[in-house]
Amino acid sequence: MSLETTTIFIRNNKALLWVLGFQVFRLALLPFMGLMPQDAYYYLYGQNLSLSYFDHPGMIGYLLRFFTDVFGTSVFVVKFADFCITSLTILSFYTLASYFLSKQKLQQAIVLVASTIFISILSFNSTPDVPLLLFWTLSLICLYKAIFEDKKWFFVLGGIAMGLAFNSKYTAILLQFGLLSFLIFSHKYRKLLLSPWLWCSLLISVAVTFPVWYWNYQHDFASFVFQSSERTSSISEFKISPKNFFGAVGHQMFLLLPVLFLVFITFTYKYAKRALLKFKLPNPKTLFLLAFFVPTFVGFFILTPIYWVKLNWMMPSYISGIIIAGMFITKRLLKIQLIFSIAFHLLFSLQILFYLVPIKSDDTWVGWKELALKIKNLKEKQANTFVFSDDNYKTSACLNFFMNEKVYAQNIIGLPALHFDYLGDNLETLQGQHALFIDSDKRFKNNDKRGVIPPLLSNYFKNIRELVPIIIKINGKESRKFWVFYCTDYQTKK
Repeated sequence: MSLETTTIFIRNNKALLWVLGFQVFRLALLPFMGLMPQDAYYYLYGQNLSLSYFDHPGMIGYLLRFFTDVFGTSVFVVKFADFCITSLTILSFYTLASYFLSKQKLQQAIVLVASTIFISILSFNSTPDVPLLLFWTLSLICLYKAIFEDKKWFFVLGGIAMGLAFNSKYTAILLQFGLLSFLIFSHKYRKLLLSPWLWCSLLISVAVTFPVWYWNYQHDFASFVFQSSERTSSISEFKISPKNFFGAVGHQMFLLLPVLFLVFITFTYKYAKRALLKFKLPNPKTLFLLAFFVPTFVGFFILTPIYWVKLNWMMPSYISGIIIAGMFITKRLLKIQLIFSIAFHLLFSLQILFYLVPIKSDDTWVGWKELALKIKNLKEKQANTFVFSDDNYKTSACLNFFMNEKVYAQNIIGLPALHFDYLGDNLETLQGQHALFIDSDKRFKNNDKRGVIPPLLSNYFKNIRELVPIIIKINGKESRKFWVFYCTDYQTKK
């Protein structure tokens, strides 16, 4: 290829090269990524197949099971699954965006989405959002073709995609809400509310979610209650918290990067002002995008002053939001966005490779494998001993991943333990056995013992003795600490 031909190719394919550059960068980092607790927990889903699960539907678990069955079980394969699914989301986004944008704007939009931090997080970390965003995007593609291209069979495919999105995460219910909202507000397409194809689509979407509903029916709707009761209670208290609001703003600026976040705020204000003051709605295609943006992005933002909205809850809105942003963003702003993105990704890569800043949390990718090895060595010295932890799922799930034996959670001492309560374990079989209780010191400051026996342990074990803490070194530095307690003669009830 001549220099002139190469120059022409680069000029005409800058967007493609940017996207490939970011994806190659992410793929190159995968081998250096350690296991996150979320990776281990949803891997546990896949190893214990069920129609659904306590805290989420099972799609991410099924996908991890498929990848690890095909390619073998390793941290890299788990991360590679996330990377592949998210890459499909980027391709689907490109297809969806091409329905709304000119060639130039389309190129800007694909660079925008590929450069974001949220795409990197989805590529590296197993969460229900990974399949959710793929099926959310596929749903919008199908619904667009059904509505704007009058290809009615796409209502059927759209129903399937919406159902699979719900089988990924419950927030996908906003897809049906967005669809109906668009048709209600769209004068041109309102007649579709009477179409049997629309209601067929909605019925199919419900039918596809049957496994989730049936699992909940079998378990007293435990998952739905868990996801709704505590949050409803917190919202009903209506306590204003500026910290929650500014925390949400900071999270969104991080996930989207400042330029894209400000573009989101700008066009949201523009369309809201036009609708509320001038009673004027945008054209049908833009209204379609807004119908799947406003309920998730604006809706959750409205809650932020009174409730802690998690950073990933707004992610589905990014799909249509970034397409709208592509209509407004200038080349200058796109360049600034790329500068922010490159800087953040370089800092991120340095943290991954060299672990420069210690993370005072169990939500980290370092130390779990080393901990599992040390626990194995301890167990070899203690006969008839099982291992458990008490931090919802993090330590137990990670040890389960790296150890070829069962590791238990806080249900051992009578506490709710998320899906560990639904694995079918008969704790009576542990009667009389000894145990190693592992407790992470998140604010690790010294190598001292804890010095205090956790009170609940005494209700289930005859004797408890604290052992020397486990200290994990990363790059030669003491970075993580775990307290260890040797507990004898387990009694399920005392």
